[in-house]
Amino acid sequence: MRTLIATVGLALIFCLAQPATAQTGGAVVAKGPGVAGVAETVELTASVVAIDAATRAVTLKGPQGKEITLTAGSEVKNFAQIKVGDQVKVQFIEALTLELKKGSTAPVSRTDTAGAGAAKPGERPAGMAGRQVTVMAEVVDLDPARKLATLRGPQRTVELKVSDPEQFKRIAKGDRVEATYTEALAIAIEPAKK
Repeated sequence: MRTLIATVGLALIFCLAQPATAQTGGAVVAKGPGVAGVAETVELTASVVAIDAATRAVTLKGPQGKEITLTAGSEVKNFAQIKVGDQVKVQFIEALTLELKKGSTAPVSRTDTAGAGAAKPGERPAGMAGRQVTVMAEVVDLDPARKLATLRGPQRTVELKVSDPEQFKRIAKGDRVEATYTEALAIAIEPAKK
């Protein structure tokens, strides 16, 4: 269910959305000593303009008039309730936080968690899914001239630009940085407006 919802949601956002009207939550930046974060919410509404029950194809029209056809797999419950004219509401939330763990010796690691839910039989079609990835990385190098911290994670090494000089001063080789990426998606079908 999560894969389907994510695929549908991202397709709607990238194909149908108009950036100026789809982004409703804006970016939120959090900052403190050794902590930085950003979050954004995107919402959009599309209309069901065609349904092919045999193939389970649903054609949606976004706010800019662009259309996309998606196939609803068998995991989409209550498909028969979807009608031409119904509104598909999509909300996508994405957030990233970084936290410096001074003096930590926690192992370099990655943890993935995910969850999903769907409408119960008889309810209007809807679903939600979310996932969170947490990475503990080690600071292996610092370049004060370029304000770069090199972080070694469990799968790759990256250079992170730390433009705030006060934040950069706090970082030392061997420190750990915990990065947490969170995304959540909710999709709901609402009856056509009369």
